Amino acid sequence: MLTLRKSALYSRSFSIPKALALLLIVSTSALADCLPFAEANKHLGTSRCVTGKVVKITHSEQGTTFLNFCEDYRLCPFQVVVFRSDLPHVGDVRHLVGKNIEIHGKIEDYDGHTEIVLKRLRQLQGDAGKIPPLPKGFDVEKKGRYNAGRLSHPKSTRPKSSKRQSHPIQMEDPEIEE
Repeated sequence: MLTLRKSALYSRSFSIPKALALLLIVSTSALADCLPFAEANKHLGTSRCVTGKVVKITHSEQGTTFLNFCEDYRLCPFQVVVFRSDLPHVGDVRHLVGKNIEIHGKIEDYDGHTEIVLKRLRQLQGDAGKIPPLPKGFDVEKKGRYNAGRLSHPKSTRPKSSKRQSHPIQMEDPEIEE
């Protein structure tokens, strides 16, 4: 880690802008080192950056969205979880399929799966951080399902009238003469 002597801080050769620049370089290089998703389970409980290619996105019955890095999530060592209430803050995660992402957050274990919970878009770095917002018609309460609707003609505003019977036909009886 970076340690400085008090004398170095007060000397004329060491300035505050240089110290800030050095601190920025050290901190960005530490953040740039992302773990491959297969190694995330070795770092449980720490806040780290994890990288990998999103292979598939699945949804639970409660509306939770899972970004899977393997075809079979049961055999995969890592996944990203987006709860239904966080989707408006994150955006349209369906655009992440097939992309390499870098996600920052606390690596946790839930039910034997290593995961990071995605709550905000700023947790995603690189191209993944540029996903579009959810479509206007996207209803989070429908558990992540989106239906753009059907093309149909507008219904008439006039109330339907009931069928009228035609006027009764008068038949003259030929036998009766007046």
